[in-house]
Amino acid sequence: MSAPLFLVWHGAPGAEVEVAEPNHPLAEGMFLVRSERTLSKLYHAIKHQLPEDTALCVAPLADAPKFKGLAEGALKWLRSGA
Repeated sequence: MSAPLFLVWHGAPGAEVEVAEPNHPLAEGMFLVRSERTLSKLYHAIKHQLPEDTALCVAPLADAPKFKGLAEGALKWLRSGA
């Protein structure tokens, strides 16, 4: 069974965010992450990598989201359960 899926968005254009868990970019500042960390632990791990006062949203997803026009390979990544 795959780890829980999270949607992450931050408002720091060009900022590089590193997470150890499997992840896939969707668009500038937006990516999906599969993580066994709690929402709070994942949020804080990402928050500490961004400039202070940067907008940040980390949300758990019950199911894979529907989307189009985002980064190449994102749907394949989701379907693989990575």
